[in-house]
Amino acid sequence: MAEITASMVKDLRERTDAPMMDCKKALTEADGDMTRAEEILRVRFGNKASKASTRVAAEGSVGVSISADGKLGAMVEVNSETDFCAKNDDFLGFVRDLAEVIASAKPADIAAVAALKMGAGTVEDARTQLVGKIGENITPRRFLIAEAKGKLASYVHGGKIGVMVDVVGGDDALAKDIAMHIAAAKPKSLDASGVDAALIESERRVAIEKAKEAGKPAEMLEKIAEGTVQKFLKDVTLLNQVFVKAEDGKQTIEQLLKSKGASVASFTMYVVGEGIEKVVTDFAAEVAAAAKV
Repeated sequence: MAEITASMVKDLRERTDAPMMDCKKALTEADGDMTRAEEILRVRFGNKASKASTRVAAEGSVGVSISADGKLGAMVEVNSETDFCAKNDDFLGFVRDLAEVIASAKPADIAAVAALKMGAGTVEDARTQLVGKIGENITPRRFLIAEAKGKLASYVHGGKIGVMVDVVGGDDALAKDIAMHIAAAKPKSLDASGVDAALIESERRVAIEKAKEAGKPAEMLEKIAEGTVQKFLKDVTLLNQVFVKAEDGKQTIEQLLKSKGASVASFTMYVVGEGIEKVVTDFAAEVAAAAKV
């Protein structure tokens, strides 16, 4: 039996928002497996326990650069320590310039970005100067370089969500609408073939456990699970999602594209800080500790 520590319970609590005792019980039942414990809590409390999948855990901004003909583009995420820094004009200028540099130089990976030419020096020179000026650690985290089959379009929401989409056919307005839809609806892939098999299996297991707890007959479990999986795939695949601006509230992205003689070749979405653990500062505790010194 794995040891269930207080930090494990705290981590699961932050991921799911479930009560502490339930987190401990779930971890015990899962023998310390955090993913399995989260599934157990989802069965018990519903989708509230999937909070971790959407939590943004760091600050920063997304920058995009697309060529005039829409055939080449770059998107980059740069992280900062605070939202105050992320809204700083100098920081935002650095992010925009970096996207342009990456689109032009086409570096092999994030490690190669530091040595790229920027202004009178390198990206690392510019970053170091900005760190000295603002007083925060600033780090380019990831980037995408896209060469379009059709034409690239982008949308950045509040600097925190960045989307780049390759639309074949249609007009600029359609492409922009698709990019905005992706930012709002956050699909995981274009269609079912792009969804991680582990996510599908997790949905299936949760559905079966919920059906069992509801007293459903054993012979119905697989049918219920399959229905749940299909609904999940409809919700998380771009082509099957209902267009956020659909006038009838029913038109899917696939139907919209078909009506315009267009298709989506690919898309990428960045959410700032996604997957990064954020340090939460307890200012009251710091003040109390300082008072004791």
